Amino acid sequence: MSSQHGDDSGLAAIPWRSSALYVILSSSLMGVMGVSLITPVLPDLRAVFTITDAQVGLVITAYTLPGVFLTPFIGLVADRVGRRRVIIPLLFLFGVAGAAISFAGSFTEVLVLRFVQGIGASALVTLAVTLIGDFYDGAQRDAVMGFNGSMLGTGAALYPLIGGALAGIRWNAPFLFFGVGVLVGIFAALTLEEPEGQQSTGTAEYLSRMRQAILLPEALAIFAAIFVIFFVFYGAVQTALPLLMSDEFDLGAGRIGVVLAMVAAASAGVSSQYGRISQWRSAPELVALGFVAYGTSLFGIWLAPSPLFIGAALLLFGVGFGIVMPSIDTTIVTLVSGRLRAGMMGMRTSMLRLGQTLGPVSFTFLAEAGFATTTAGYRALLAASGAVVLAAGVAGYVLLRR
Repeated sequence: MSSQHGDDSGLAAIPWRSSALYVILSSSLMGVMGVSLITPVLPDLRAVFTITDAQVGLVITAYTLPGVFLTPFIGLVADRVGRRRVIIPLLFLFGVAGAAISFAGSFTEVLVLRFVQGIGASALVTLAVTLIGDFYDGAQRDAVMGFNGSMLGTGAALYPLIGGALAGIRWNAPFLFFGVGVLVGIFAALTLEEPEGQQSTGTAEYLSRMRQAILLPEALAIFAAIFVIFFVFYGAVQTALPLLMSDEFDLGAGRIGVVLAMVAAASAGVSSQYGRISQWRSAPELVALGFVAYGTSLFGIWLAPSPLFIGAALLLFGVGFGIVMPSIDTTIVTLVSGRLRAGMMGMRTSMLRLGQTLGPVSFTFLAEAGFATTTAGYRALLAASGAVVLAAGVAGYVLLRR
């Protein structure tokens, strides 16, 4: 394990010669690719397969659903048999199943392959962050955590642009791009070493320790925050907003991708400075401030009269992501020992996937069933979710400061 104890928490603290660093970054980039790459093409799928908005949401739900149930188990396995033996097969499964979607002949085939791809993606980011905790500590860990978050943001910013451009060629071209996951799997197989210090205790003892760790108040608060963040993000921003922009402003996949990229662009910039930001406020306080940014952004989207104003509001959402996600991940990897780290990160990702799974179908269903038009429904839901998240952020920050 590497360590650095100086005051430098910026790019100089990052171990650029560490081969594990590049496996971590590339695996994280695969993990965030699964939704953001295809978000711009979602409206086009309605015409390709003659489906409704609610069915479009299933393209995301089918992908995120496996992670709800599998990620804690995968974390347990990674703690027991090693990180390397788990992450490499997941990368191959993600790439092969994702690329196969480009050859699907029916919507049912798309959903089945998305489910299989979701199995591969279920723990990629989880294991990447776990490896950060395994290989690095101190200021170096914070710097790598922030840089990893910045790379996630950069990837998430570029993927909608790439997906929108590829969708302009043909609807299935973005799915073929998922095949890059196979290349990352080969790279990991050739370079990644197993971290030291893996445990050898029995499964019963391991599960008992995990149960105690999960029930810690700090852990429960983090898991709840993760669920809310991704329920709103995937329901409101990743699903409802593209459909709203397509119907209300007549935007195509390429322009939708540009607007959505604002979230990740801002997140990448803020995450890159997390090593410094973390010295200003505690991780729980930063999570609360991130909620304030989320809620304010959603209100801005609700009021926005044009795609330009929507993009500006999404920048603030990205700021929230840039401080919240590294804060949450840092809290989890330091809350427990390395023997439980992958399991706890698995629980974190399970709650994340639950939010991703329920968000899209909830927003599309409520918009279709509860309002005269889906556009009116999406705008009302943006306002309501903004109010709830903003209130939670303000209340949480005030309590934490006291």
